[in-house]
Amino acid sequence: MTTTAMKPFKTRRHRDIVFPICNTLVLILIMFITLYPVLNTVAYSFNEAMDAVKGGIGIWPRKFSTDAYASIIKDPAVYKAFGVSVSKTVVTTLLNLFLTTMVSYALSRKEYVLRRFITTVMVLTMYVNAGLIPGYLLVSKVLGLKNTFWAYIIPSLFQCFNMIVIRTYISNSIPDALVESGKIDGAGDLRCYFQIILPLCVPVLATVALFIAVGAWNDWFSTWLYNSSKADLHTLQYLLKMKLETTQNQANAAMTSADALAAKASKVAPITVRASITVVSAVPIMVVYPFLQKYFVTGMALGSVKG
Repeated sequence: MTTTAMKPFKTRRHRDIVFPICNTLVLILIMFITLYPVLNTVAYSFNEAMDAVKGGIGIWPRKFSTDAYASIIKDPAVYKAFGVSVSKTVVTTLLNLFLTTMVSYALSRKEYVLRRFITTVMVLTMYVNAGLIPGYLLVSKVLGLKNTFWAYIIPSLFQCFNMIVIRTYISNSIPDALVESGKIDGAGDLRCYFQIILPLCVPVLATVALFIAVGAWNDWFSTWLYNSSKADLHTLQYLLKMKLETTQNQANAAMTSADALAAKASKVAPITVRASITVVSAVPIMVVYPFLQKYFVTGMALGSVKG
């Protein structure tokens, strides 16, 4: 082989080696930039309170302590609020998915003559919102849901954005031939929905379910708006937020009064409580995410009409 012929070969081989190395280094850098705030928050949550106030903590606690977590876990109300949050998240996710998928399936059918009009009207609600006060009056006065568990569920039964995502997936990824063949065999719309559409929508349903669950789990404003006066209906996010505010107020009062010495002896500080609350709030979602990640791929219907 001549030297001239060897040069392009060496050049291609050089590119094949350099690019993966550079790509790996860039991805490692991005991973570190992404993980650093998380690791820093965990480090603060496990650090001793008064030492954490000094700052300068990296990704490892300077003085290890679990007092911030103990101040949260020892409160019996936390466990009840955790149960309310789990119930709210599960019920909201299941009902929202069920109703949104049914509407999405109906609006994806080309033979439905009103599908464009109804879709346009629904999309308009994403741009034109009545506002907080009409929504509060509707839920609390008209529907009478204030101080009830259903104040969490009814306003969250349907989301237009999720409907658009699911409808688009059904239209683009599920061949019409599947539904048509089902109807030829005598299946009605409900049977086609449950036995054809739902099984093939698992990837998009898992994705949308994660969106709904994260939103429902992190929501504290609904509790403050509708159920703040009923302790049995306090969610975990609302309770932790109130605990953080209490700790912050106590710290502020101590710094401007004779209680400053007591503040120094305190085992918790707002910065460690805030970090531990962040970790406690994020752990359930981090546990659920790996089980849904495998469904974050599309193309489940590819090849379904072959054969």
